[in-house]
Amino acid sequence: MKIGYRTVKTAIGTGLSLAIAQWLGLQFYSSAAVITILCIKTTKKKSYQTAWERVLACVLGLVLAILVFELLGYHAWGLTILMLLLIPLCVKLKATDGITTATVVILHLYILKEVSLPIVINEGLLIVIGIGMAVLANMHMPSSEKKLKEIQQQIEANFKAILRELAAYLRDKDQQWDGKEITETARLLKEAKALALRDIENVAPYDCAYYYRYFEMRERQFEILERIAPSVSSLDHCCQESLIVGEFLDRLAGAVHPGNTASHYLEELEQISRRFKESALPQTLEEFETRAAVYHFIGEMKRYLKIKRDLWIKQKQKEETKKNKFNWKKEGCL
Repeated sequence: MKIGYRTVKTAIGTGLSLAIAQWLGLQFYSSAAVITILCIKTTKKKSYQTAWERVLACVLGLVLAILVFELLGYHAWGLTILMLLLIPLCVKLKATDGITTATVVILHLYILKEVSLPIVINEGLLIVIGIGMAVLANMHMPSSEKKLKEIQQQIEANFKAILRELAAYLRDKDQQWDGKEITETARLLKEAKALALRDIENVAPYDCAYYYRYFEMRERQFEILERIAPSVSSLDHCCQESLIVGEFLDRLAGAVHPGNTASHYLEELEQISRRFKESALPQTLEEFETRAAVYHFIGEMKRYLKIKRDLWIKQKQKEETKKNKFNWKKEGCL
């Protein structure tokens, strides 16, 4: 059984909330622990958002409870009317996560069957302790950078394998390949994007958005690899074009990494394209189909490389912008 970091935080936060509320002698002190459990989320952003929604819903619930119970009495049908008012208001104010917590506070008043300043203070302290402890527990979130880097390396290794397998197929159509890298890459990309998005919500967006953009870029490139596989398989492995394409794929496989090499290979593709255009026209239907498949491959690979080049350019622009802002701030220009 594996105990995660969030589980540890929840356990410690729950215990501390309960201990503080009990030490202060609050009524229904166990509710502080329940509120803490409800407020601890997977990311800082969600935790802060939930805390705000619960505070808003609890204040609204207290006000409505005082009005409804004092006017209509402490009856089950009064509670029904109260919930009919509270839930639509929370939805309207986009505080739906706070409905459960507000209901806990309302039920305390219903059980006590009275409203007084000490009771309101008691409920307010339960809310502050429960939500406050959850926010404190979520102040620290472990970075996923190590895991993201591992997935990045796995995806790049799979890209290399896919390109080399396609090149090997062009040299020998009897080449056997189970295609496991394709299914594994699809799974890794989905996992990586979800993890990168979660990291963005925990750390400064500028610092962590690189990985999300990177995996989006690889996802778009992966779609192209899936598309070119049929066109590569339609090439005649004995013709000169197939051998040139295979050599290009081998070289490209060796250059799969986070750095920018796209411009070099785009230029090489242009040279290959010019070379094919200057060669003799196809004489047979088979040669014509092979040439068409080659041009389709070149077009797709250009798109593949431009996706990487554009990401690198945008990343450099963002780094320059950040650097300039830092220098302006340092020089007192901001």
